[in-house]
Amino acid sequence: MSKPKVLVTGIIPEQGLKELKETFDVFYDPEVETREWILEHLSEYDGLLLMGTKADKELIDAGTNLKIITANGVGFDHIDIEYAKSKGIVVSNCPKGVRVPTAEMTFTLLLATVRRLHMYDKIVREGKWVDVSEEKYMGMSLQGKKLGVFGMGRIGSEVAKFAQVFGMDVIYNDPHPFSEELEKKLNVKYVDFDTLVAESDVITLHAPALPSTAGKFNKDVFAKMKNTAYIVNAARGVLIKQDDLIEALKNHDIAGAGLDVFETEPVVPEALRELDNVVMSPHAGTGTLEARTAIAEEASNNLISYLRDGKAVNQVNK
Repeated sequence: MSKPKVLVTGIIPEQGLKELKETFDVFYDPEVETREWILEHLSEYDGLLLMGTKADKELIDAGTNLKIITANGVGFDHIDIEYAKSKGIVVSNCPKGVRVPTAEMTFTLLLATVRRLHMYDKIVREGKWVDVSEEKYMGMSLQGKKLGVFGMGRIGSEVAKFAQVFGMDVIYNDPHPFSEELEKKLNVKYVDFDTLVAESDVITLHAPALPSTAGKFNKDVFAKMKNTAYIVNAARGVLIKQDDLIEALKNHDIAGAGLDVFETEPVVPEALRELDNVVMSPHAGTGTLEARTAIAEEASNNLISYLRDGKAVNQVNK
């Protein structure tokens, strides 16, 4: 009996695909896998490990023998999950491997933003110097400040732990609040969205891209934030109305932003790039070899569990 065939797209660490290659007939060659090539050849495959392209209706229709698509990451807004479901295709994601590295990136951006590292770095690189005893050059200390977490899932919970090490108080908003017992254990407090916005010294975003969350952080929200507050987004770019953020940063309606994701990525507007109160990275939240290997292993397990054992794990389109 022939082995199921799996197509791997994008750039994936080879060591993360070891078990997958031992189990199935795997094709992986990022040099040839353009979208056009994928559309032409996808009908040959039972499984798809997806990275770097959209699984829209056109691509799903091309996968006439597909049984499962697994995203190589936690996000799945680039996959038409309902259309896949209508075609009998399981869609899964990888929530475990992204948790710690994305939390690390979030806190890296948070620290760099509140301590104004971009501005300091630019000044020193230009051969200049400033006296940080002047208030206009000062950043913000975290001890005793309030972190507002929008979306208290795996990553948000990890960021909350990091924040508490720095002496921050943590509040959160989520559609599914924790039990009182779990809140005490984690030392966090649920608040409504307006309270989160008004009271937080730093807001960090960890919600998925959904119709209910797209554009959630806009000019009206920025107007309600403290003008000394910061916002950090290592989740999904569409959570923030980018043009509204640019205006809020220009007008100092808020103090600054740390961004790993963008509404228009990979294009980042010049108006945003020119600002010295924003720190940016190119959607690099899981950009470590350890993280990318772990995610590839998790994606491989999704495929193996379903195609070999008939068990759908991490399924997002039940």
